[in-house]
Amino acid sequence: MKKSIYIMALGAFGIITTEFGVIGILPALVKDFHISIDTAGWLLSAFALTVALAGPFTNMLTAKMNRKTIMCLVLGIFVISNLLSAVAPNFTVLMIARILPAFLHPVFWAVSMTAASKQAGPKDAPKAIAVVMAGLSVATVLGVPLTTYMADLFNWRASFVLSAFINLLAFAALAMFVPSMPVTEKQASSKSQIQILSSVQLWIKLLTSTIILAGMFATYGYLAEYLDKVSHMNGAQISIMLLMFGGTGILGNWLTGIALSKNVQLTARVFLISLVIIHVLAYKFGGLFIPMVTILSVWGFVHTGGFLVANLHVINGIHGTALDFVNSLLPSFFNAGITLGSLLGGFVIARYGIHEVIWMTIPLLLLALGLSFVTIKEKQRVNKTAIDEITEPEPVQVIVCE
Repeated sequence: MKKSIYIMALGAFGIITTEFGVIGILPALVKDFHISIDTAGWLLSAFALTVALAGPFTNMLTAKMNRKTIMCLVLGIFVISNLLSAVAPNFTVLMIARILPAFLHPVFWAVSMTAASKQAGPKDAPKAIAVVMAGLSVATVLGVPLTTYMADLFNWRASFVLSAFINLLAFAALAMFVPSMPVTEKQASSKSQIQILSSVQLWIKLLTSTIILAGMFATYGYLAEYLDKVSHMNGAQISIMLLMFGGTGILGNWLTGIALSKNVQLTARVFLISLVIIHVLAYKFGGLFIPMVTILSVWGFVHTGGFLVANLHVINGIHGTALDFVNSLLPSFFNAGITLGSLLGGFVIARYGIHEVIWMTIPLLLLALGLSFVTIKEKQRVNKTAIDEITEPEPVQVIVCE
């Protein structure tokens, strides 16, 4: 595996640490700014919403830019954003500083995924994608717990300084060790992209993956608050629990990748069923320290693989120029799911309490499970302008539930 792929994984680590690092410091922000937990949750949901809305446009605008240049630009903006967040005098300024880098977040994600798969070649492309996505897994192992620990050890501002340093490190590695990546291949035409989007099966997959992310983050987005209020853990214990959560997640992500290489559909369904069971157990035993420690270790093992499940569930069966285009859409749909989950979770917390947030996650996961059984049989049409596009193109013939 080429060195540049691992450096892109480091960049993914920095970006995801910035996006999700606030999860562990929400309780501290609530106390410092005298706001409610659902208001603080907007630091996560507003970031994700911006990514979801800006993704298709920013990817189109930067499609012809040198891939190394654009990735360096994104990481540089993330460094500045974190430094601004660290000195934010009030919640409004913090929110603005958080939203600024979100506009280019989907560019890094789409470009790194495509670049990694192309550098590795068709045979090793899934492995290359898994390496880049491992940056996400490691961010949940080290990024989120470390920012939480920094907030507990010093203050929440120190957590943003740490995130700035991580992104600066990734920027330096990318600038010094990754060769130039000019865009030489022909870009998909607007006509061929419209043809790709005419696939109803693709929209079903995108919707399913969006709901998966919503189900995951309806509770996970408020996990630190859940451990504080329901499990009655202190700041240090929460940091350790989040570290354990992510630690088991590395192993889970690796095993999920192996399982997905054998059967994407079956792995996705087992993942969803397992996550539902874990949330039921977390609701029942959330107030008991020892059982909750055990539940969290299994929860992290399953949860972290969800990003890889959602990604491969969508791109399975897609190749050629269509893969580039669909990869550019994924950050928008995934972050739309994160936004939806965070908002729904905050809604439940504001009205029924933090303990009941579990019951927002479970129906979302069950809905995604049901959608995974829906198959659209489509009649393929040959379009000379769409070269190597999607394997399941155009209009709907019949809906079959397996």
